[in-house]
Amino acid sequence: MDMQAVVDVARTAGSKILKVYARDDFGTRLKSDDSPLTEADLAAHHEIVEGLTQLDSSIPVLSEEAAAISWEERRQWARYWLVDPLDGTKEFIKRNGEFTVNIALVENHQAVLGVVYAPVLNVTYYGDDMGAFKLEGSAIEDAVAIKVKPHQPGEIWKVVGSRSHAGDSLVSFLEALGKHEMVSMGSSLKLCLVAEGTAHIYPRLGPTSEWDTAAAHAVVTAAGGEIVIADSDEPLQYNTKESLLNPFFIVRPGSLAA
Repeated sequence: MDMQAVVDVARTAGSKILKVYARDDFGTRLKSDDSPLTEADLAAHHEIVEGLTQLDSSIPVLSEEAAAISWEERRQWARYWLVDPLDGTKEFIKRNGEFTVNIALVENHQAVLGVVYAPVLNVTYYGDDMGAFKLEGSAIEDAVAIKVKPHQPGEIWKVVGSRSHAGDSLVSFLEALGKHEMVSMGSSLKLCLVAEGTAHIYPRLGPTSEWDTAAAHAVVTAAGGEIVIADSDEPLQYNTKESLLNPFFIVRPGSLAA
């Protein structure tokens, strides 16, 4: 699969979101039926589906905005696109820029290619079997390789998350971890912080959907990291059940990361 082409699809979708985001009536229309959030989400969705279909019309697309595909049909898929056109609705509404366009290619339950594009920040993370990269700007030749950063003995743990929203299970996890500091970020950019080595670990002990994580999961894997189910340490997989909700999980450097 041509990574440049997938990055281009994500960036084009992001430009559709930015047109809505920049409008003068953004605040006054937030609670209307045709809210900027809905409008931006759908505009990005249509752009992505059209772009991915042009790349390869044989690969089905599962998007948050078109998720009513039956399990009977979906379970037959060995290869499909898994998309969140606008991940980070709170960030979009708060206008802090920390929302993303997520596009993943899933093969045999694994996220094998992923693009995470933050339109306001103009930052793209992407990863596949060629490695993981971070691009600040639009020229893909300027992208830099990224790697996870394993925690070293005696080092303060850098943990992605929010202390203010910490439930009992996260509090227990942090106590067991030891000395730590929290690193906050919105949307799937949380996972990318582990992929690029800014943070050591991201415990997600709350609900997410498969389209929230798949794109960044591919980036994490390509950067030498892994995502495991919190209570079993088994790898997080996709399209293995009727529900599209993920179990609680932990993002961390893989055992082979150096």
